[in-house]
Amino acid sequence: METPEIQPWLFQIEPYPGESLSHFLGRFRRANELTPTGLGKMAGLGGAIARWEKFRFNPPPSREELEALAVVVGVEGDRLVEMLPSAGVGMKLEPIRLCGACYAESPCHRIEWQFKTTEGCDRHSLRLLSECPNCKARFKIPALWVDGWCQRCFMTFPEMVKHQKAVD
Repeated sequence: METPEIQPWLFQIEPYPGESLSHFLGRFRRANELTPTGLGKMAGLGGAIARWEKFRFNPPPSREELEALAVVVGVEGDRLVEMLPSAGVGMKLEPIRLCGACYAESPCHRIEWQFKTTEGCDRHSLRLLSECPNCKARFKIPALWVDGWCQRCFMTFPEMVKHQKAVD
């Protein structure tokens, strides 16, 4: 008698509006206790997950890769495309940037914060932060943001808004 291959059951995570792929992948992996390698193997993508979590989109994910990921994470391929920079939009890989006011409203990293053309938050007219205003530690990649605070001094991202300067 042959035993059927058991398919793993995964917790589904709903993406936030404007959320970056890096942040979404980190939330999905934590909810399902997966490593980047483990998720990559499940989707048949090899090391692509680890690259994408670091905003390394060269080459950009293909439609086939995004559809394979969509099957595993339970999110439409078109929704995953929205979590990526549009074609021709330059990205800043570093430093990771953040608007504390936006994070207080919706606890996620927004993809537009990493665009080279983004100087500040268009919703709150505040300059984006690239380091903790308390201890000056650079922000980790969004896939590693677990509790919404600085990983060195534990100042919360929403608390950081009082240190953001107005956009000129």
